[in-house]
Amino acid sequence: MKALTLTVAAMVGGTAPLAAQTDQPPLIDRNLFFGEIAISGAQISPDGRFISFLKPYKGTRNIWVKGADEPFSAARPVSAEATRPIRSYFWSRDSKYVLYSQDSGGDENFNIYAIDPTLAADPKTGVPPTRALTDLKGVRTEIFSVPRAKPDILYIGLNDRDPRWHDLYELHISTGEKTLLRKNTENIAGWEFDHDGVLRLAERTNSAGDTEILRVDAGGLKQIYACTVLETCDIYGFDAANQQVYLITNKGPLDLIELELLNAATGAASKVESDPEKRVDIANGKLSEIDHRILFTEYEDDTVRRYFRDKPFEKDYRWLQSKLPGQQITFGAASNDENLWIVSAYSDTEPGVTYVWNRKTQHLALQYRVRDELPRSALAQRKPYHYRSSDGLDIPAYLTLPKGLPAKNLPLIVYPHGGPWARDSFGYDTFAQFLSNRGYAVLQPNFRGSTSFGKKFLNAGNGEWGRKMQDDLTWGVKALVAQGLADPARIGISGGSYGGYATLAGVAFTPAVYAAAVAIVAPSNLITLLDAIPPYWEAGRKQMYTRMADPTTPAGKSLLIAESPLTQAKSIVTPLMVVQGKNDPRVNVRESDQIVAAVRDNGKPVEYLVAPDEGHGFARPINNLAMVAAMEEFLAQYLGGRYQQDIPADVAAKLKDITVDPRTVNGAVTLKGASARPGN
Repeated sequence: MKALTLTVAAMVGGTAPLAAQTDQPPLIDRNLFFGEIAISGAQISPDGRFISFLKPYKGTRNIWVKGADEPFSAARPVSAEATRPIRSYFWSRDSKYVLYSQDSGGDENFNIYAIDPTLAADPKTGVPPTRALTDLKGVRTEIFSVPRAKPDILYIGLNDRDPRWHDLYELHISTGEKTLLRKNTENIAGWEFDHDGVLRLAERTNSAGDTEILRVDAGGLKQIYACTVLETCDIYGFDAANQQVYLITNKGPLDLIELELLNAATGAASKVESDPEKRVDIANGKLSEIDHRILFTEYEDDTVRRYFRDKPFEKDYRWLQSKLPGQQITFGAASNDENLWIVSAYSDTEPGVTYVWNRKTQHLALQYRVRDELPRSALAQRKPYHYRSSDGLDIPAYLTLPKGLPAKNLPLIVYPHGGPWARDSFGYDTFAQFLSNRGYAVLQPNFRGSTSFGKKFLNAGNGEWGRKMQDDLTWGVKALVAQGLADPARIGISGGSYGGYATLAGVAFTPAVYAAAVAIVAPSNLITLLDAIPPYWEAGRKQMYTRMADPTTPAGKSLLIAESPLTQAKSIVTPLMVVQGKNDPRVNVRESDQIVAAVRDNGKPVEYLVAPDEGHGFARPINNLAMVAAMEEFLAQYLGGRYQQDIPADVAAKLKDITVDPRTVNGAVTLKGASARPGN
């Protein structure tokens, strides 16, 4: 796809005054937001000799490698994926191989591939040969461990014998030889290896949905810790002595997830740390891979708070802060001696700047800026925003206001996150910036059921899809309208996955609130959604039933029907756009077919996009560009924002290819058992 330049004048004004629009930054070309990223994903090889990164090769994002001291102009491609971009990769522990996983068209059945970057390029492909370490169709490969002590080994899981459960294999990177270690006949969801690459623990979800942590003994498995289906407990590696494991848990009376040490022999647990401000769960941390001490821990509140347990590292971090003022700092891959680090700095208006940090010499070497052509000065601040929901619950959110417009009577897009057991975080957000540049305020609520805010907040979402979880969005709109910030006649909603469900629920259960909606990979029928979940989600099935409702019981089925937007499809009067990946294994295409057919049959406006080469969300930039081109024009039509009129020929062709005439959709399903939304 040819590069596009910033378009200034291509816009359509809506109901906002023209005088106000003249104060806005120029319209930013959608390609700068959603086109292929020129360079990203830097890593340093464990031996410190090479820098790798992601960059287009023959039009598709691939892996490139250069010497650590070489300029980027000396880099060469080492992979040649032709259609689907590589999104992540990693180095083998001995720096001999670059490895990545890839699925087919978004089906999430991943295989693992290995490349020796020192080999000569094949004249036909222009890159060294790529070896498939797994080459199975309809099988999902999972990586359980990449042991430092065994650099030629990966411990992987394959669900070729039973699609619900992954058998454990030892895979030799150099030869591709696989050895079956354990048939998974005990419903194990994960395996834990110690620093020596020895299998020590396993994790299982039992029939009640509870999590069990098991010690792997010669004679079998022995439970040493457990937490209920409504609690969290998980393992994050062994300690320095290789005897205890770092455990995160909110078992029992705990509300916030804390860090503990669990004795693998006795099952005894002792507290290490919880949030000093008693506000949020522990979110992350950094362990030294040399001696496995904790360098720091992280808590994700409105922004990230970091607490250091290693004083020398804290001193070096303060130096980094002095060089990167006002930026959030993240640590990526490091060399084996932990002297060279990939460091990135970001903010709400900075997508990311990547450096190589030499700890010994205290030198910070700029590598690149992510989406360098995106004009940072034209981006809008994305600030934490709190409000009260229908029952008084505090809802943490992020609010982005369009730059250059008065903060009053603005068109508003509510953009709920997916999951729903996830959260929005502070930092650069592509959709928030894209929509705010088009003239919209953007509200991103961490509604009840979101993670990070404690067990009570998470469990407050149980059984509340389309109910109080939806109220958490509606009351955000009410708060902004009451402030005079949002125009009640120009409220839109959009999101993907659960955010797509919330979009459909918004227009089905609260149709008077929204004037436009764009639902992306959105469940519309919770009965068929749960019926079609991938088999490898079996370990989480009971947890989903507990948090949503159990479709195998009359009460659960009734609730799921009542909470399904399809049930109230006749109430949908809001203009609706539906976006779907045909190969989506999580939200089957019939979820979108059903709601499109129902709204069509009700005589209301509905538009439909289906990408035949995508799954749960779009990975290919050309598909994303086609989607947002349609989306911004659709929103401008009904909410009065501005939009970019020109569409490059390749994007226009793709948009034509994925546009489905709603009249051709056969998705009619009748839900019986409920006719009205329960609750408020």
